Amino acid sequence: MISRRGFLRFIGGSFLSVASFSAYAVGIEPMLLTHVKRYALTPPNWPAGLKLRIVALADIHACRPWMSPERIASLAEEANALQPDLIVLLGDYISGMRLVSRRVTPPEWAGALSGLKAPLGVLSILGNHDWWNDGFAQRAGVGPTIARKALEKVGIPVLENDVVRLEKEGHGVWIAGLADQLALLPKEEADGFTGLDDLDGTLGKIGDAAPVILLAHEPDIFPKVPWRVSLTLSGHTHGGQVRLFGYSPVVPSRYGNRYVYGHVVESDRNLIVSGGLGFSKLPIRFGMRPEILSIDLG
Repeated sequence: MISRRGFLRFIGGSFLSVASFSAYAVGIEPMLLTHVKRYALTPPNWPAGLKLRIVALADIHACRPWMSPERIASLAEEANALQPDLIVLLGDYISGMRLVSRRVTPPEWAGALSGLKAPLGVLSILGNHDWWNDGFAQRAGVGPTIARKALEKVGIPVLENDVVRLEKEGHGVWIAGLADQLALLPKEEADGFTGLDDLDGTLGKIGDAAPVILLAHEPDIFPKVPWRVSLTLSGHTHGGQVRLFGYSPVVPSRYGNRYVYGHVVESDRNLIVSGGLGFSKLPIRFGMRPEILSIDLG
């Protein structure tokens, strides 16, 4: 039988273990261990001689104390320092979490992102929280959302089922951005989310054979993405926020861990899912550090 002293030592050790884990998962990993996740790939049929560096930021979820305007501005400086040709923002600027000390307004987080600079510009899409937390857009069933207005006010274009053609050293490349796949909340308990994405209509706007980079907040669209698209970039999952031995126990995707994080190749089609920067539901990250993506193509 365990002695009273042994029992108290066990309880004390367990308490310290839980306290240490909580301090790390809430304060250290999410706040102090942001890193740059680098990828280098040459997608099928990528033009010879086209070297393109894309830096991507996903799932900022602006709020205090976790993601203040000051921290967002610092992340923008880190992104610029990577010397990208193009910077893309993959949605979810607004926080849907209640465990915050103060909200960060759209003008505040958009103002912090206005410091992003790249030779080919900065492009963005919206995420589900940018829709879910906009009461006017939910009631109307259409945009423009408050988030879109804030981004466009600081000069960052928002692609919702739209494309833009860029050019680098004589090579063209298309950036296609989907509207959100979970944009409208269910009106009745039995209803599902209503997406505003139009993949076929978006890709139908592409006018030549130049490669296509698709921005889609949720990675669940990937099985429908045609081989014509060189690379799909997504966020949304946060890598599960908690990831142990390459597995995330909770994933906001109907495909589970299939598209939860990292570089996925299926039928010669490429998907990269960012682990994101902020939080959803709870302010916890463990085994999934906040990250800025740096992707070298060519």
